[in-house]
Amino acid sequence: MFLALSGITLPLEDPILKFLLILAIILAAPLVLNKLRIPYLLGLIIAGAVIGPHGFNLVLRDSSIILSGTAGLLYIMFLSGLEMDVNDLRRNGWRSIVFGLYTFSIPMAFGILAGYYILGFALHSSILLAALFASQTLIAYPMVSKLGLARDKSVVIAVGGTMITDTLALLVLTVIVGLSTGKVDQAFWYRLSGSVVACIAGITLLFPLIGRWFFKHCSDNIAQYIFVLMMVFLGAFAAEAAGLEPIIGAFLAGLAMGRLIPRTSPLMNRIDFVGNAIFIPFFLISVGMLIDYRAFFKSWETLEVSAVMVVGVTAAKYLAAVLSQKTFRLSRDQRTLLFGLSSAHVAATLAAVMVGYNVILGHTPEGEPIRLLNESVLNGTILMIFFTCTISTFAAQRGAHNIALSGGRTEEPDEHDERILIPVANDETVEELVHLSTAIKTPRDKGGLFALNSVSNHLQDNGPDIKRAKTALRIAQKTAAAGDYPIEAMLRYDVNTVNAITSVIREQRITDLVMGLHHSQGRIDTFLGNTAQGVLSQNSTMTLIYRSKQPLSTIQRHLVVCPAQAEKEAGFPRWVHRLRNIARNTGARMIFYGTETTLRYIRELNGKRAGEASYHTFDDWDEMLGVANDARRDDCIWLIMSRKERISYQAPMSRISYYLSTYFPEHSFVLLYPEQASNTEAHYLA
Repeated sequence: MFLALSGITLPLEDPILKFLLILAIILAAPLVLNKLRIPYLLGLIIAGAVIGPHGFNLVLRDSSIILSGTAGLLYIMFLSGLEMDVNDLRRNGWRSIVFGLYTFSIPMAFGILAGYYILGFALHSSILLAALFASQTLIAYPMVSKLGLARDKSVVIAVGGTMITDTLALLVLTVIVGLSTGKVDQAFWYRLSGSVVACIAGITLLFPLIGRWFFKHCSDNIAQYIFVLMMVFLGAFAAEAAGLEPIIGAFLAGLAMGRLIPRTSPLMNRIDFVGNAIFIPFFLISVGMLIDYRAFFKSWETLEVSAVMVVGVTAAKYLAAVLSQKTFRLSRDQRTLLFGLSSAHVAATLAAVMVGYNVILGHTPEGEPIRLLNESVLNGTILMIFFTCTISTFAAQRGAHNIALSGGRTEEPDEHDERILIPVANDETVEELVHLSTAIKTPRDKGGLFALNSVSNHLQDNGPDIKRAKTALRIAQKTAAAGDYPIEAMLRYDVNTVNAITSVIREQRITDLVMGLHHSQGRIDTFLGNTAQGVLSQNSTMTLIYRSKQPLSTIQRHLVVCPAQAEKEAGFPRWVHRLRNIARNTGARMIFYGTETTLRYIRELNGKRAGEASYHTFDDWDEMLGVANDARRDDCIWLIMSRKERISYQAPMSRISYYLSTYFPEHSFVLLYPEQASNTEAHYLA
């Protein structure tokens, strides 16, 4: 009645009302579903079915919904590639290949047998039906990622295996359609293999080069996000042009861009936020709009095909997960998570069934088209999507929650309370100081950041110096907030900056001090500056002095030069842990230079991740030319320093300004002064 009186007709045609309805569903779904204990992802799919053309017909699945849904699917695949650690993927690469072959070959066998012997399909139709069984969609990945399990072994295996099985399934689709239409010849195989290799090589090799150049030359936040979004669709288009499914290109784009987008960066926070708020919910709702409950009642053949497809594909995917568990010695919860991630069928399945449905092999005497896949398979696929998404969501939720509760998060907690102080004085260096500070933090630890600006006691409250100090603090707050990091800004009136920093270190129990290298103002000025030297002489806190020549996100490698006996200093474990955090958060590679003894201790502290770094024997700091010869354009140089009269102090450290200006004039660098014992006694590792 209300709709009639207001002149509103169904389905809704006003774009404002359509968008308003979908936003209301996205907003209300978590509130309602949490009470009913229905997973959020499944709830959005159900909501899509309710408002879609087969439900109350509130919204048609028109081009705008299809566009938003496609963007959401590509976004999911891009995020899965972006959050994938290349080293984890390399370490588990063979496992992904084996799982991919399991989850492809077992459903293929089930599908061919079911299609040919149970449903009575022709051989080509049975093989194409089997390709529907084999393909899978990572619909539960956003939920798993939110729980901090993106780097769990089972998740890495599932993501890598999905790329393999989807690629193989879609290649089967391409070949079967070609055989059915008589288009397969010798040139067909050359074109297919050449285009696939060119696509994969182009994305993995060219995208990082393009991205690094762009991020170096553009610091605008909006432009950076639009650029990333453009690369997602460019990768998807390249894959589509090569005869692959666009989701493969989106995943490869995320994998290629991963090292340019640190996990702690504001850009990563924007990508996560927009994806989880808009793109991914739109995709799930668009999937729900495909579900037609009336398909149950259309014909017995539809019910038979649906039952065979749902039971067959679920059994096949579960068997693949069980075999993977036995092969890789996974836990039961990891097996459940692996099954949950690999059992949903949406993207590649829809692509395959629509292609098969649209291929007409001939006509019956009555003029009816003979299709490669008939209408019963099309309706059965829609029902299979609903059931497999339901099974996938519940299974992934159960496995992921059990792993998280048992302490299976892939991010290791820091053994120290991280409280980082950033003195900000120069507006131009504030952002990079904040980026470095968030990069050295343990992943998912958002607290413990402080920004400080010190002014003289004699300055007026509204004077220009006070305004500049407040501006620098606002920049620090804005930069940290963009990465979802709260930062406490402090404006201190004191007799001098050294006294202000020292006081805050004691008051706030600061563990890490991140400072910018000051600008030299004359011949009598020292390399570090009076402030840094004063702080180092009065405090034992770990101090990082940073000069940035390019954005931290574009750094490919960190070259860490360690002095002899560095392992005997009290702060040795802390700075090794901080460097490990940088490697995890930015994806950059660590290369350590030091004595055999020091490198052995670093390997022990790095533990399982020791193999992801390189270690080179280096004994004499006067031979810094050797490190310079190894350095590349996009490297950052780390020099592990020591205060005078400490165990690891060496005479060449007094000539550090000469080394840096001579060998590394265009490189970013960090001078790291480790935490010192409170007395003159050395702290030896056990």
